[in-house]
Amino acid sequence: MNKHVNKKQTIAIAAMAAVGALLAALMLLPQRDAGTVAAPAAGEPAEAAGQPETVKLDDAQVKAAGIVLAVAAPARIGTAITLPGEIRFNEDRTAHVVPKLAGVVLSVSAELGQNVKQGQVLAVVASSGLSDQRSELLSAQRRLALAGTTYERERRLWQDKISAEQDYLQARQALNEAEIAVQNARQKLDAYGAGAGAGGTQLNRLELRAPFDGVVMEKHLALGEAVKEDANVFTISDLSSVWAELAVPPRDLNRVRVGETVVVRAAAFDAQASGKITYVGSLLGEQTRTAKARVALANPDRAWRPGLFVNVEVQAGQADVAVTVAADALQTVEDKPTLFVKTKGGFLVRHIVTGRSDGRLVEVLQGLKAGEQYAAAGSFVLKAELGKEGAEHEH
Repeated sequence: MNKHVNKKQTIAIAAMAAVGALLAALMLLPQRDAGTVAAPAAGEPAEAAGQPETVKLDDAQVKAAGIVLAVAAPARIGTAITLPGEIRFNEDRTAHVVPKLAGVVLSVSAELGQNVKQGQVLAVVASSGLSDQRSELLSAQRRLALAGTTYERERRLWQDKISAEQDYLQARQALNEAEIAVQNARQKLDAYGAGAGAGGTQLNRLELRAPFDGVVMEKHLALGEAVKEDANVFTISDLSSVWAELAVPPRDLNRVRVGETVVVRAAAFDAQASGKITYVGSLLGEQTRTAKARVALANPDRAWRPGLFVNVEVQAGQADVAVTVAADALQTVEDKPTLFVKTKGGFLVRHIVTGRSDGRLVEVLQGLKAGEQYAAAGSFVLKAELGKEGAEHEH
């Protein structure tokens, strides 16, 4: 009896174990299937999902879209370096107007930003120092007149044998000294920018005038204000020419030379101009460890405003390059420089690595071989078409 019961128990336990194993297998089966779906099939390349994209166009569509083909080939291109810079005043044509004599402002006729002509009155200052200088000139002129009269009288008396020669010589000496005194007083007034005739009958009237044609860039005086003799009351700059000041690192100093023509491009908007390097500094800045260089720019339309950031392109020679393409052919796809390479029935999207450029040709370091055909003009049409296909696949 016990043997029979034990046999039944053994069979039941074995059956339960088999059922448990079957259930475990059924539970594991979906996970294995999911893993099999995610993994690539045997012999299938791992990057199959990332195969290069193509834009399908036949020859007629290519022609209708205005796409022009070209062949990647070796070429000789100019090498250039681009240096950051900033537009500054032409210091040779910028002046700080100072009174040179202390006084009180009587009138101000120039405003900030105003165009002024050479010799134009900017302001008028009443100066006691100028009054003293003009009084000195008037006194010297009167002494000169008296000395001249005395000299003529003594000269006639001496010629008529009436007076001694010594009296005549003394009169001539007094005349010479009076002439020197007048000349000295006039030169003092000229140094102050206040000639004998300037100011009219008012001895203390000091007129501040523009030294050349330009624009009032700074103004630091007001009506009734007392100004010192060395106060910078106006800054005038001739903006028809400006400087582009750039920072040159030590490694590029041998490429930046005085007299070379460079291209200056605005960083904030689409504008460029040519200019010549007029100065290259001999010392490196203690903080920046760069040398200053300067480019003279003609600015007839005043488009180059002081303070504007620019990029200065300096030609550094020419080099033979193994693979080049037209600069206009490059497009940006997935934040990478991209070409559209001609294949049968369309164009292959090819990401490349670029090198040097002269603005017309671009060196290709990786991603394209010499002899391959690519879309040189109209590549933006292919980029737009690629965008449309991507949108359709998403939907």
